[in-house]
Amino acid sequence: MKKVLGCLGYGLLLLFVTAAAVFGVYAYRKYMPTKELADMDSLYGTKRDDGVLIYFNYERQEAEGRLLDGKVYLPVSWVNENLNERFYHDAREHLLLYALPEFVEKSGTDARDSEGGPVFVEEGEDTWLSLTETERHTDLRTRCYLEDGYPRVYIENTKNAFTAASVKKDTPVRVRGGVKSPVITTVPKEGEVIVLESLENWAEVVTPDGCIGYLQMKRLEDFRNEEPVSTFEEPVYSHISLDSKIILAWHQVTITAANTFIGDLLGKTKGVNVVSPTWFALKGNEGDYVSYAERSYVERMHSRGIQVWALVDNFGHDFSSDVDVEEILSRTSVREKLTESLVRDAEELGIDGINLDFEMLPSSAGVHYIQFIREMSVACRKAGLILSVDNYVPASYNDFYNIREQGIVADYVILMGYDEHYAGGEAGSVSSIGYVRNAIKDALEEIPKERVICGVPFYTRLWTEKGESTTSETAGIAAAKEWIARHNVEMEWDDTCGQYYGSIGTEDSLTELWQEEERSLALKMQAIKEADIAGVAGWKLGMDSPEIWDSLQWDN
Repeated sequence: MKKVLGCLGYGLLLLFVTAAAVFGVYAYRKYMPTKELADMDSLYGTKRDDGVLIYFNYERQEAEGRLLDGKVYLPVSWVNENLNERFYHDAREHLLLYALPEFVEKSGTDARDSEGGPVFVEEGEDTWLSLTETERHTDLRTRCYLEDGYPRVYIENTKNAFTAASVKKDTPVRVRGGVKSPVITTVPKEGEVIVLESLENWAEVVTPDGCIGYLQMKRLEDFRNEEPVSTFEEPVYSHISLDSKIILAWHQVTITAANTFIGDLLGKTKGVNVVSPTWFALKGNEGDYVSYAERSYVERMHSRGIQVWALVDNFGHDFSSDVDVEEILSRTSVREKLTESLVRDAEELGIDGINLDFEMLPSSAGVHYIQFIREMSVACRKAGLILSVDNYVPASYNDFYNIREQGIVADYVILMGYDEHYAGGEAGSVSSIGYVRNAIKDALEEIPKERVICGVPFYTRLWTEKGESTTSETAGIAAAKEWIARHNVEMEWDDTCGQYYGSIGTEDSLTELWQEEERSLALKMQAIKEADIAGVAGWKLGMDSPEIWDSLQWDN
């Protein structure tokens, strides 16, 4: 019996030892850290043999750079979108331009950066910009890792503090948090890491050799916040501005003889200190324009203490239909010709400023238009001319006009606070008070208030709805009042629009009017004053009436 019990005990012991061994192997396999190395091709492989991975603020980008003769190049389009929009590539004339406040740097395909490599490289439809050149004009912190067979560049442009820490002992960094995750690299004892995220037991870090992965929190010490260090000096854009608030009136001139009427037109006004005649009309696609300018006009205005900002437009003339603004502005030589001609004429005529009014542009022309404005700003700054730019009210569909950049380089950005409802569209107010207030509010999110001018209309539209058709007829303030009196229309104030509304109808048609007059303009002027922006502008002389000018004074 004792022998049987002894055998049984021995068997149980053997079973226990076996179970313990099995459990030990299981526990070892489950809990002991793996030494398996990560697949570096899957982590850091590139799409092309000379590719360079881009990590922007520690996030891997879809776009990749290139390694050319040992130097890193970035896609110009990616640089424009993420780092610095002022690098302008002229694909047609094979140039790279960078506009600074006082001059424009222009590089051809043979230009070299400070390290002796090409400033930019064109290859088919792609263009690559030297990282060295990018750094020269941009406030960045960059680190390149090019020696381990997996080229990558880290680029940071945030001003936020970051967390750093030291490693207590040699520590593997893994693809994911967990001891069974493959090892990417090992950080040596006292190595410094950047901590991107701290979890309960693991931390996501950037290693000294340029890898991103996870290591155990218990291996880290000396956590500290560090501030980014930058020695970059941002360019300073000076601006020319009037000492007083602006009351601008546009003067539409389509023949030179119309200049003679400016005295009579101004006789109705009050407080105007800037007149903007539509003098320069683009013609053709080679940087030419028709000029209606006269020096005697400028001298007459100056004798009355009024500045002249000559307007340049791309519409409203018999020959305007042949003008392709994108064709003009996408060529550097043509932009330069246009800029030089405008500034030369302005100086010869004694003009005080240039007012750009380019409308109905396709979105593809936006990058060329803003480059033209940059280049015009340089030329105007040198010549002592004020540069102002007319714009639609801010909206998602016209973002490409880039009013934020305009507000940096130009002296004034003018909002055209009208055509809320436009010819060919639905009937409604041309310029409701809400439309104007929102325009100012949205613009001030992008532009300093001292560079914003709000345009108001001296016209309205008579809308006629007949069946499924809606047509409109433009009427100046005086003409609208005559229509009201002639038809004995009962007008009622609409608080929502900030205008008087009236209508007349027949069995098959309805004519409506949202009236612009002294009360509605006073309400708009109140919004302008409350925003404390630089000025008000009215389109256009001849459509106004004497009584509205008291509503547009700054000292009321």
